[in-house]
Amino acid sequence: MCVDATRPLPAGLTRRGILAGAAVLAGTAAATGTATAATAPGGGRGSGERGAAGTRTRTGDLVVRGGTLLDPATGRVTEDAVVVIEAGTVTATGRTGSVRLPEGVEVLEAHGRWILPGLTDAHIHLSTAAEARAALRHGVTSARSGSTSFYQDVAVRELARHSPDLAPRLRAAGVFVTPDPGDTLLADPDLTPLVRSRDGVRSAEALRRMVDVNAARGADVIKTRVNERAGLPEQDPLVQVYSHDQLAEIVAAARRHGKGVLCHSYSERGCHDAVTAGVRSLEHGVFVGERTLREMRRRDTYFTPTLTAIAGLAEDPDPVLAERGRTFLPVLKRAVRAAYELGVPLAAGTDSSGGTVDPVGREVELMHAAGLPALDALRTATTGAARLLGLDRTTGRLARGYAGDVILLAGDPLADLSLLKTPVRVVRAGIPV
Repeated sequence: MCVDATRPLPAGLTRRGILAGAAVLAGTAAATGTATAATAPGGGRGSGERGAAGTRTRTGDLVVRGGTLLDPATGRVTEDAVVVIEAGTVTATGRTGSVRLPEGVEVLEAHGRWILPGLTDAHIHLSTAAEARAALRHGVTSARSGSTSFYQDVAVRELARHSPDLAPRLRAAGVFVTPDPGDTLLADPDLTPLVRSRDGVRSAEALRRMVDVNAARGADVIKTRVNERAGLPEQDPLVQVYSHDQLAEIVAAARRHGKGVLCHSYSERGCHDAVTAGVRSLEHGVFVGERTLREMRRRDTYFTPTLTAIAGLAEDPDPVLAERGRTFLPVLKRAVRAAYELGVPLAAGTDSSGGTVDPVGREVELMHAAGLPALDALRTATTGAARLLGLDRTTGRLARGYAGDVILLAGDPLADLSLLKTPVRVVRAGIPV
């Protein structure tokens, strides 16, 4: 990647962020032998666009032809369909023969396949280029970070901007606003004064500093918690770690930077405090009650239940975690069903982390198992999740003006949602992955 030092940096992007992105890209190219932007396969006639650091974004021209197109927004099915992508953006869709095809553009034959927009994982921890590529292979072309330890997600986001076939477009969360961040306070020199705090990150000043540094480092959203973790046997996920007032301080600080807050939560009291404090989305939320769900519906607060992560606990070798997962999963499924029936917006998120990337298709399956009809379950990873990420005019559909992100499936996902876990092909911004 080439950085033009004479150009002013775009707002919200630091030189450290650019250098981190360069390091991620260099590591990716060295490890995978991936072509550079100048030799991008499938580039077609697409001239690309300038990324945040002045590099040329890799976009492509592609025609996807012959499959069955499903629009999650309307449920409409178009047989023998064609999708035209130019410079990474959909320019036309319809039945084969009804759409003029550009000359000299690569054609991806989709006969016998179902054509869907790329999927969105609304809660995933992407810390490496390898994890970003793994998410893409699962059909995740857009994602929202659930935080990383040292701003790796900011670098992954920049990687996605200049090399879209290497990573999903990403809403980065930066570092976790949590009472005891540990060595994460070494992620930025401006955070290190908090190491001396006897009470951890709990005072209004400390909370504001964490949010302000995240914003300065280019985070798109802010991640915090209200309860302890379920995935650590020594912690009790029903214990509350931040009060309503502390959460409100975080939300207010985030809003001053124009950012929303996602909140790790489990107990009903914690969930209610988070929602009434103004968070944009409630994560996990196992014991969320009807009172809080009604408040979420009123406020248009999203619910990202991460059923995949809770189901994974039931299979953990640690007996404490396994019992926790077996107890929590049916409770969470009932909460998801109640949320759906009350009209609370839902988004699919796997909470993948630690080098293991779970398919978001599994989350869609679990949404369906919780009581959502197949099409509405699919929407939690397409149109619904896109709206949560502020991408509803860009992703979640294959229509004119939307991103050229495509997955091909071996059959009808509305008849068998498990097909979402193993896409036959993935296209990101017109470039086959």
